[in-house]
Amino acid sequence: MKDKREVIREEMAMRGKITEILRDGPKTVPEVAQALGRPTEEVMFWMMAMRKYALIEETEEITEDGYYKYRLKEGRK
Repeated sequence: MKDKREVIREEMAMRGKITEILRDGPKTVPEVAQALGRPTEEVMFWMMAMRKYALIEETEEITEDGYYKYRLKEGRK
């Protein structure tokens, strides 16, 4: 597992990549992780930061596996 400081340094670059992925429609954290080729726990860290700062939001849709789907907040496309 990477040092948290490394993950934080990558956050800005990853924010742009996650935004691009979510432009195609709502996705779960594991779906975004797979698209990025990154570990789910790292993507969770970045996506929860994006949620905290109102860049993304969860939809009401929950997958059979219990994951929320996330989308870009209005005006963020």
